Amino acid sequence: MKLEIKKIGNSTGLILPKELLARLGLSQGDHVLVTEGPDGLKISRYVPDMEKGLQLVRR
Repeated sequence: MKLEIKKIGNSTGLILPKELLARLGLSQGDHVLVTEGPDGLKISRYVPDMEKGLQLVRR
């Protein structure tokens, strides 16, 4: 899915279509975790325990 980065007020953002939000299990106000890998970026639901695990793996 091709998306465009847009100016939103004084910020810049990415608007996710409703069908993509549904596939990711996300809704307005949710937090997401963006990770970078060899194949590009991955967006997933933010889970505090998962980020702690990622920090441990990075060390």
